[in-house]
Amino acid sequence: MNVAVLGTGIMGGAMARRAAATEMRVVGWSRPLDDARRLADDGVRVAETAAAAVSGADIVVTMAPDAAAIEGFAVGDDGFLAAAAAGAVWAQCATVGLDGCERLAALAGEAGIAFVDSPVLGTREPAERGELVVLASGPEDALDRCAPLFDAIGGRTLRLGPAGAGTRLKLVTNDWIVGAVAVLAETMALADALGVDGASFLDAIAGSAVDMAYAQVKGRMMTAGAYPASMPLAHAAKDARLAVEAAERHGLAHGVTRAAAELLERGAVRADSPADMAAVFGVAAERGRRRAHPPAQPSGSS
Repeated sequence: MNVAVLGTGIMGGAMARRAAATEMRVVGWSRPLDDARRLADDGVRVAETAAAAVSGADIVVTMAPDAAAIEGFAVGDDGFLAAAAAGAVWAQCATVGLDGCERLAALAGEAGIAFVDSPVLGTREPAERGELVVLASGPEDALDRCAPLFDAIGGRTLRLGPAGAGTRLKLVTNDWIVGAVAVLAETMALADALGVDGASFLDAIAGSAVDMAYAQVKGRMMTAGAYPASMPLAHAAKDARLAVEAAERHGLAHGVTRAAAELLERGAVRADSPADMAAVFGVAAERGRRRAHPPAQPSGSS
C-alpha cells in the first residue's frame, strides 16, 4: 500500500512513522518541509510538494491545523487533488469542524476522489504508540481500503456511517476535553490562591469516581510549570471554537464551552509556542482582574 501523509507535525508525523513501520510505503510532505524531512530516518520518503507526494498513492492522509490550510494545498495546479491517482482515497484525519468537513468533502466530490472523514482521538503519546481511536466515516469500500492504515495508527476504529459522522463525534469529544481542561486550570488556580498544593488535589481525587486520566496528566504539567506539547494550546483553542460554532448552528447557548474557548484563546496568545494546552493554567491563575461588585451578603448578615 502506498500512503501519502500531508501534514507531518506532531500527529501527522507520528502517524507516518507508524505506517512506515509496517509494510506500507509512505511519502511525507508538510509546511514547513523540515517537519517531513525529520521522518527520513524512519523510512518515510520526503516529497518537495503536495502534488509530488500523492503520485501513485492509494491513500492520501491530511493532518493539518484546519480546513483552510488543507484547502491551500488541495486545490490549484499544484494541489494534491489534481495529482491524485484515479481510485485514490482521501482519508481526512484533521479536526476541521462541520463547515470545514463539508467544504473538503465537496472538493473531493468535484475531483472524483472517495472521501473518508476520519478524525482521530488522542495526542502525541498515543499517536506514537499507534493507539489512536479512529472515528471513521465514509463509503464502506473506501473504509475497507483504509483499514490497514487505521490498524497501523490506531488501537480502535469506529465505523460511524456516511462521511461527516466522524467529525460530528470528534466535536462532541472535543467539547468534553476543552471544558475539562479549562475547569482543571481554574481548579488548580484556586488551589494555588488558597495556598493548597495542587499535587495534593490530584492525589486526593486519584483513583476515585471523580478522577480522570486527563486531570492527572495535565494537572501534573500545571504543578511542574512545564508544558511540552502533546496537544498544542493553539490547536485546543481552535477545537473549542469549532465546538462553539457547531453548537451555534444547532441553536445551543453553550456558555461553558464559550468560556473555555475564551480562556484557551487568551492562553494561546500569551503562552510560548508550541506550549501544551495545560499552559492555559497561566491565564487561569492571573489575579489582576477584580470583581466589579462585591459578592452579595447572605440575608441577615452584618
